[in-house]
Amino acid sequence: MAAIKVSVRQVVKRFGAVTAADHIDLDMREGEFLTLLGESGCGKTTLMRMVAGFETPDAGSIAIDGRDVTALPPRARRLGMVFQQYSLFPHLTVADNIAYGLQAQHLPAADIARRVDEMLALVQLPQLAARRPSQLSGGQQQRVALARALATRPSLLMLDEPLGALDLKLRRQLQDELRRIHRETGTTFLFVTHDQEEALYLSDRVAVMRHGRIEQLDAPGQIYRRPVNAFVADFVGDICFLDGVHDPAAGDVRLADGTRLPLALERSAGPVRLALRPEQVLVDGGAADGGLAATITEVTHDTGTTMLRLQLAGGATLKSRRLGVDAGALRAGHAVRVRLGAEPMAFDPA
Repeated sequence: MAAIKVSVRQVVKRFGAVTAADHIDLDMREGEFLTLLGESGCGKTTLMRMVAGFETPDAGSIAIDGRDVTALPPRARRLGMVFQQYSLFPHLTVADNIAYGLQAQHLPAADIARRVDEMLALVQLPQLAARRPSQLSGGQQQRVALARALATRPSLLMLDEPLGALDLKLRRQLQDELRRIHRETGTTFLFVTHDQEEALYLSDRVAVMRHGRIEQLDAPGQIYRRPVNAFVADFVGDICFLDGVHDPAAGDVRLADGTRLPLALERSAGPVRLALRPEQVLVDGGAADGGLAATITEVTHDTGTTMLRLQLAGGATLKSRRLGVDAGALRAGHAVRVRLGAEPMAFDPA
């Protein structure tokens, strides 16, 4: 088990009547990529700012590398920061932007030049060393900001929505770059985003936040496949909910519309909220035997997949994701049969 890099203990932060951090506990491991994920106002940026020293907790403590930094200013914490707005100095070249923090440390010129060359190679921009930020694309500016933050060998690198201003294709390319740079440097990354796909793709662990609290802190696969509650299930990934009553004796769940789903859930009798990912819902042609009768109400396409919106005979709705772009064999209005490829997640009703 890796050593603890950051330890947050019972941290509280209030802004007037709003509690942005509500007794948060968090341990971050040396060398990991940890993401704070949540909707606007959930407290993720406030938590990052407290770790950085830009906000002071009203209660609780923060330690980095075993040292209590709760009351220390940002400059005393050996941290690097990359923001959505890259804040590069417009009058300096790329090389001089990267060198800025090293010059502030009064390092020898030869050491600074060597480190700048290392950072330019890391972000694959050695040919742009003499350019100014206005001569760079958004993705290139993001790489320079990352190189500048890493140049001083920070104990912890914090990234606050750094890809939010980029278009989708470039954003995905830069996600791969972040993964590569994290792997090559071994630096501990604390990342903030509201993008669920980005969080799952990039991270070793994800902390899903709501109302100033961490709802679940886990590996991406666990967050997606085994969410601890309906909020996490709904926030991370596409999902449909079905409310019903579980009857263990009959081995089924009766939905509100009267539909019976043959399910032997490991829970007591009573109301239940079922949650189904689109990949758990399998669709067969209308002539197939078994399953539940349904009608396709909508067909949409994404890169490499087809999404079907379905309505069961009793009125409940589901989604089904199929690999490949369907050429029209399944269309809105078609009658189909629906089967469950895996047991739904089951939660207490809302």
